[in-house]
Amino acid sequence: MTLDKGPFYHGTKAKLEVGALIKIGFSSNYGVGKKANFVYMTATLDAAIWGAELAIGDGNERIYIVEPTGEFENDPNLTDKKFSGNPTRSYRTRFPLKVVGEISKWKGHSPEALKNMKDNLNKLKEQGIEAINE
Repeated sequence: MTLDKGPFYHGTKAKLEVGALIKIGFSSNYGVGKKANFVYMTATLDAAIWGAELAIGDGNERIYIVEPTGEFENDPNLTDKKFSGNPTRSYRTRFPLKVVGEISKWKGHSPEALKNMKDNLNKLKEQGIEAINE
């Protein structure tokens, strides 16, 4: 079953080169930085922008164009838990994502929207709820 044809994006603060593989087993870009059991991608630029803006770390916010190298599934952290269906077209996989390009010009969310999102994530954190729980 094909979930989406893409193109796919990955938002982060990590500096990567074309051809690099984003793999599981490294510290997550989110929450407390637990070892990531999945890598995430989205088929919407807006969701990738959120990923870049919310990633932990001091690096520049980056959005990469990625290609999945194996099967992927809907991201259950968003699908039906927060949004009915998958309007953010967000996916996860245990297979590497191959970086095939970078979006160099994009517009981030307003400072107010970003503050609101971070405040909401902090409230969840205070309740012991991680944004990515697997």
